Amino acid sequence: MELKQLIERRRAYRVVKPVTINDHIIQYLIWASKLAPSCFNNQPWRYVFVRSKDKLEKMRDALSEGNEWAYEGSLIVAVFSNKKDDCIVAKRNYYLFDTGISAGFLIMAATDLGLVAHPIAGYSEKKAKEILNIPDHMKLITLIVIGEHDPEAVKKLNEDNQKKEMERPARKSFEEFVWIDEYENDIK
Repeated sequence: MELKQLIERRRAYRVVKPVTINDHIIQYLIWASKLAPSCFNNQPWRYVFVRSKDKLEKMRDALSEGNEWAYEGSLIVAVFSNKKDDCIVAKRNYYLFDTGISAGFLIMAATDLGLVAHPIAGYSEKKAKEILNIPDHMKLITLIVIGEHDPEAVKKLNEDNQKKEMERPARKSFEEFVWIDEYENDIK
């Protein structure tokens, strides 16, 4: 698939249905994520791929109210890192940036496979880390819910989310986030 089509196709749908997640799929997601750039090639990202029914059910306890749609996901990828595993240059911590790029590569690889990869912020970091045995010194950055898009399930969502699901959410205009040569104060 052409990169432009892949980017346009990527959506964080809330209605997913189960799909078989085999080792080939996981290996492809790992392959894509590991090719991301990072400061001095430190590769600070860490992942736990949750695919067993038992662990997926346990992960429900870590999800926030409103993320019940994620119960239908076939894979949850826990994305985590530690700032000590990456560059700190002039007090700039790169681990979140570098791990975000890697997670973005993973999301695009899932999209390339025809899957939905929806990163979420609505979860208890403490509970998720306990369930997945992630040490306290690591920062759980996001959970990525992966499944197959299920347009028939849209009716299960509340009215507001149904509308969001049917249409791509609006994006800011270039003038709202891009400047050429220098930044101009955008505070109105």
